[in-house]
Amino acid sequence: MKDPEHLIKVEKAIQEKYGDEAIQNPKANWDQEKEKEYLEQIKKIAKTEKQKEKVEVEGVLMPKKLFRKESKRTCPECKIYSFDMKDDLYMAKFKCCFKCYIQYVEGREEKWLKKITS
Repeated sequence: MKDPEHLIKVEKAIQEKYGDEAIQNPKANWDQEKEKEYLEQIKKIAKTEKQKEKVEVEGVLMPKKLFRKESKRTCPECKIYSFDMKDDLYMAKFKCCFKCYIQYVEGREEKWLKKITS
């Protein structure tokens, strides 16, 4: 059987290490004024979060979740939409799919990168 005084010993150790406030009941320093201030802060945060969720489109606020992120899966060179994961790598670095990389870029990377950055 465990020591019946175990909880008291743990509480004392916490008190010695972290101080008296660490073992107090959280409601001990809470009053109506703090509760009111807390609720106002919560309302303010909720209001700003709701405003962030809306996007203005031609003067009308629209929910942001209706819009999708633009897809960058279409190669600007060959205009083919790709689901291939390796194309993602080439699209990120060279702004073209793997097939266009092989055809137009391979061996001319520096020249190609200058072309797409200018």
